[in-house]
Amino acid sequence: MKKPTMVALAALAVGAVSLLTGCSSVSTEIDQVALHYTGGPFQDKHYADFVPPGVSGRLDGPGDKHYVYPYGQRTYTFAKTNAEAPPLSIVSRDNVTLTVTGQVLFTLNTKPEVLRQFHERIGMKYKAWEPEGWRRMLADYVLIHVDRALDGTAQRYGWKAIYNDPAVRNAFEKDAAAEAVKRVREATGGEYFCSPTYTGTGPCGDLVITIQKPEPPAKLVEALAAEQAAILQNEAQKKINQKVATEMESIRQLVAVLGPNGAVLWKAIQDGKITVVPVPQGGSVQVSPR
Repeated sequence: MKKPTMVALAALAVGAVSLLTGCSSVSTEIDQVALHYTGGPFQDKHYADFVPPGVSGRLDGPGDKHYVYPYGQRTYTFAKTNAEAPPLSIVSRDNVTLTVTGQVLFTLNTKPEVLRQFHERIGMKYKAWEPEGWRRMLADYVLIHVDRALDGTAQRYGWKAIYNDPAVRNAFEKDAAAEAVKRVREATGGEYFCSPTYTGTGPCGDLVITIQKPEPPAKLVEALAAEQAAILQNEAQKKINQKVATEMESIRQLVAVLGPNGAVLWKAIQDGKITVVPVPQGGSVQVSPR
């Protein structure tokens, strides 16, 4: 039997290296999952399997593709700074525009069959496995519906109530969130965005919307502050007037009982403005002003 020559061994080694370097590979962090699709030169492109979190250096066939998506709670913030989107605007029942900042908290549904459906229906259109594609996808499928839900719900309330009344603001946030969840489900056609506490099993739950206190134009805030100051001033004046009226009624009653002079004397004694000195019977009484 012939021993393999050095040339044959080298050829085998090159072939093995070529085979390995031609393979596709995937790694996922503990907050990532991936979808594996075949796609080699001699294969049809189709879904192969699901890659769970925490996989390191897995090798698949040459030309295969892996699409990595987030696993666990995510946020989408709309605010002036450090946000994925700028603040939103709402219009109240009395036609005042208010600025709203807040965030959407959710978990992408990573059940393998649901994530595959999401990827093929929506993710592929945006390249949502890439950061910019993920941001654009959320803007079109989540933020726009949150915006419309907030704006539609604001039409039920006056701007002062939304701005100043905590009970109204809580009701506004709750009703807008319910409307947003409904709109997102209708737009996506599935339960793709779940509760921020969703772990991949059990009911999907609803995404959560939290908002900060809506801000009206600065001029209206100043006018409202002036109005509140006037109300407080008016209330204080009412109390002063009530006190004066009570005192006047007391004086009228004293005059009715003691007469004008007696009432004046009684008031002076009560206020400590004169001193009354007791004297023996038959003596004289002297009243001196202080």
